[in-house]
Amino acid sequence: GGGRLGVSAAAIWSCIWVGLAVAFGLWLGRARGTDDALAYFAAYLTEESLSVDNMLVFVAVFEYFRVPPAYQPRVLVWGILGAIVLRGLMIAAGVELFERVAWIGYVFGAFLVVMGLRLLRQHRAGASESGAGVLRLVARIVPVTGDCRDARFIHRVNGRFAVTPLLVALVVIELTDAAFATDSIPAVFGVTRDPFLVYTSNLLAVLGLRSLYFLVAGFLPRLRYLHYGLAVVLAFVGAKMLAADVVDVPVLVSLAVIACAVGIAAAASVLAAPANGGS
Repeated sequence: GGGRLGVSAAAIWSCIWVGLAVAFGLWLGRARGTDDALAYFAAYLTEESLSVDNMLVFVAVFEYFRVPPAYQPRVLVWGILGAIVLRGLMIAAGVELFERVAWIGYVFGAFLVVMGLRLLRQHRAGASESGAGVLRLVARIVPVTGDCRDARFIHRVNGRFAVTPLLVALVVIELTDAAFATDSIPAVFGVTRDPFLVYTSNLLAVLGLRSLYFLVAGFLPRLRYLHYGLAVVLAFVGAKMLAADVVDVPVLVSLAVIACAVGIAAAASVLAAPANGGS
């Protein structure tokens, strides 16, 4: 559907998508064994927790481009379709890299540790800078209308085609998703190298994004400590990749570390929110 989801509908759809993801993991356990199921759940949880951080950027993009709530679902649907294709290509490239270049795991591991440390020091860059840059770039190529008067991406103005802020917002969302995927896909490869598990965990996390966005968008700014948990996840998976030849970390341990890091950060944010008035 294209309409904006209310909180109750978003909660129902989020439960359905998470339920599907869990059911798929349980089926994996029966079809391919416990280790594969645990690896899938660790990969899914990594991807899902990192995508919550991604949503903070979605909120900022919609605010920056003044996208009315009624038109946000259309942008999200196209953004998610683009993300599914893009991530498929990135995962295929990652699988090829791991097969051809023996030491690429160390590069990915070091990259994830650095990203984790950067995330500890400062939160994600605001969407306003990237939004302004993309808006300027698009305006040089094609006219941009001043506001979102309907749900269309392109208008005819005085006989010429002009794009709407909706299309520019979609471009920014696709670009930010690509940037986030450079964190999350190496992180998932750090959990499992199985292309089937990497893609299905990504796919099921991304498919639930739209309903999850409408469920948590209002609450997201209060998750002020979430990035600490995500930083721990990235640094842990990166360190695991770097030490792969020396230490074999069981999948169950990976799953526990990821779940605890995200859970503790989210709980700390919720407990701290009333004291500071939810700024």
